[in-house]
Amino acid sequence: MMGNREYQLGFSRKGNAMFDQQGRQKKAVTMICVLSDFIDTPLSDLTLLNVGCSTGIIDEYLSRFFKNVVCIDIDDNAINFANNNFKKDNLSFEICDAMNLKFESSTFDVVVCSQVYEHVSDANILMEEIFRVLKPEGLVYFSAGNKLMYIEPHYNLPLLSVLPLSVANLYLKATGKGEFYYEQHLTYWGLKKLVSSFEIFDYTIKILKNPDKYRATYMIRKGSLKHNLSKLLAKYMIWLIPGYVWLLQKH
Repeated sequence: MMGNREYQLGFSRKGNAMFDQQGRQKKAVTMICVLSDFIDTPLSDLTLLNVGCSTGIIDEYLSRFFKNVVCIDIDDNAINFANNNFKKDNLSFEICDAMNLKFESSTFDVVVCSQVYEHVSDANILMEEIFRVLKPEGLVYFSAGNKLMYIEPHYNLPLLSVLPLSVANLYLKATGKGEFYYEQHLTYWGLKKLVSSFEIFDYTIKILKNPDKYRATYMIRKGSLKHNLSKLLAKYMIWLIPGYVWLLQKH
């Protein structure tokens, strides 16, 4: 729908965390830790596509490890920022719709899709396009929020994501946070269905068990109450974990 397209076009102008250099780079470090743990070949031999790269802070870090990093986003403000601030021979930024990628099939060894699926108007088309441009045996770094979360991270409001859309819109208006709730989160089961074309390697529990190894203490501090509760949920009620990190492999 057009409203969703307009919302995506100006996402970086909404005062969100896309320009947080330190926070974004921490996410990139975790990505490298997870991918290095799984991939046997040197990352420096591989090409990477980041779908929904925004301001390019994550990508500058990724480009230190990968042979070539291509980054796309529909947000022209974010892409302009990236092009003006990160100039490297193996790093490029393009305005491109994630649901209509301009690349040939079987082009990339790795695709990053981090906290993106809920922002597009059709997540199924997004994943079909990612599958298409990924090489056989290629990997997707897929991080995703769960609809069944207590605090919705984009607006910092309790239970926003589980409400019917009409009620969520009223909730946003009443709290002065917005006019329309565009994000379309899925449950754990919905996410599994979304990525059913891939083989899933779940790194969520691995990260929760050892956040130090995957440099994820910025999300969850080892030994904290949040950490212990998350490990308990992961063991018995994985469907209630607020977010997931999966590696998806194309076979």
